Amino acid sequence: MQICSFEYLISDLHMKHLFKLFSLWFLYLVLQSCANEPSTLPQTALPQLVPAKYEDLVALFREWRNFETPPLREGAPDYTVSTFEQRMPTFKHLQAKLLSMDTAKWTVEQKVDWCIVKAEMNGFDFNYRILRPWERDPAFYKSVWTERSDVPAHEGPIHHAIIDLWTYTFPLSEEEKKKLIKALQVIPPLNEQAKVNLVGNAKDLWIAGIRDIRSQSKDLQELLNFPSVKEDNELVATINQAIQSTEALVSWLEAQAKSKNGASGIGKENYTWYQQNVHLVPLTWEQEVMLLKRELARAWSALKLEEHRNRKLPELIDADSPEAYQKLAKQSAQSLLKFLEKEEILSTKPYFEPALRAHLGKYIPKEKRHFFWITAHYDPRPLYSHFYHWFELAQMDKEPHQSEIRRSPLLYNIFDSHNEGIATAVEEMFMQAGLYDDAPRVKEIVYIMLAQRAARGLGSLYAHANLMTMEEAGNIHTEYTPRGWMKTEKELRIFEQHLYMRQPGYGTSYITGKYLIENAIMEFAKKQEEENKPFQIKTFLDQFNAIGNIPVVLAQWQMTEQYPFSDKVMLIK
Repeated sequence: MQICSFEYLISDLHMKHLFKLFSLWFLYLVLQSCANEPSTLPQTALPQLVPAKYEDLVALFREWRNFETPPLREGAPDYTVSTFEQRMPTFKHLQAKLLSMDTAKWTVEQKVDWCIVKAEMNGFDFNYRILRPWERDPAFYKSVWTERSDVPAHEGPIHHAIIDLWTYTFPLSEEEKKKLIKALQVIPPLNEQAKVNLVGNAKDLWIAGIRDIRSQSKDLQELLNFPSVKEDNELVATINQAIQSTEALVSWLEAQAKSKNGASGIGKENYTWYQQNVHLVPLTWEQEVMLLKRELARAWSALKLEEHRNRKLPELIDADSPEAYQKLAKQSAQSLLKFLEKEEILSTKPYFEPALRAHLGKYIPKEKRHFFWITAHYDPRPLYSHFYHWFELAQMDKEPHQSEIRRSPLLYNIFDSHNEGIATAVEEMFMQAGLYDDAPRVKEIVYIMLAQRAARGLGSLYAHANLMTMEEAGNIHTEYTPRGWMKTEKELRIFEQHLYMRQPGYGTSYITGKYLIENAIMEFAKKQEEENKPFQIKTFLDQFNAIGNIPVVLAQWQMTEQYPFSDKVMLIK
């Protein structure tokens, strides 16, 4: 299958067979993703299958997660070459132990957990062989995080001793103060280790990464002004040492930047392997390009048709004061929550409302708004639909999953097709289900948001193929977002394209995950139809949510309990 370049339209023939081709690849590549043949071991080295119980998998999972955390060197996680080399035989042993498990008599749910553990091990292997963030990516050494992510774990590769300031309550208790001091004391030795480990030549990653480390110095400066911090001499001294160390690392990175001239993308083949074997997205680089082009074109054309249909309606008016925005935000949150309940979209939980209300945003002057807050000042319901994220995180907090393997965030952002996919999918799903029947102009915002995500993801694909620099990828992001709404300020564009370079596939996961969820709806609805049962979106979403934050293809398998593949190919031995 030949994929057209960005400058050309997809041919009618491609469009005619798009669904069929994606479906075939979907079936085939899931098999490859979870097959018991690891890419990192020669076939002759595969262990023989031995009888295993699900409890053996849980025990191995605990052993694996314990191993995945590196040992310490001078109090900081050790990412040196020698330590990785010493630890790899242990990793290979754990990997072989997993692959030797005979899971034939396990339930689908148990086999799904097996696939999760295998995907995580593949992620470790890929990071060691290809991504190597501790060598190529200065932002890997960012230690201080001031806010919780809206997905299960921070986006992109992070080290094992990060400080989540948002988890502390100021003024600090004595116990929390000791904990924070101990965490801050890791920063200086880790920064010194970074100067040894960072030997990569990825220019874009290096230049953009300096920005992240520089921002850490500002965050630490602000920490000095937190309640009661200045009253504690030991804490102040520890913070100042961390600031000095961070500023020294910035200076070192800036000096080294002059010699960096290499590519930052991982290449098409590596990208495809990573998507299929770690994130369990059953698409190739070329197919993702096709899909994102299609969604970009569809979003633009649908937007223009929606504008035509609404041409006699008044234009949306953006909130022009804090009072106006507060009123709009409150009404919009109430509208969304009422819609979900009244229209039986999903089972609303008591924690949904507080989870959403904590993230309604605030008024931002027009000249300072970035893309998403531009949309929110007209009508925040499309953005609040994407804040489905916070429903999922509240569920993680309030109703931990019964499976220990799914209870904590999956490593290496393996959750991205699920969490970013569903948050993007529901924007259009809620619209189609009638959320904006009272305000048709808001539908235009939904298509604008879809176009923005398709454009930025497409740019990230070309950047990872090293066909474009990160800045050039950002130009696609900017130029193909309707109404010039990505041209208002560049910080969001830099942040997003940098993240997508650091974490392959994250930039496309909004669209690819949406596609996989729509495919799951199709398979689920087809099964319901065959069993003479009515399809209910509430049933689908409730089951999807209950399964946990795992790759969409695994959720679909568990939800349908159907194995629609050839008997000649086995997913689980």
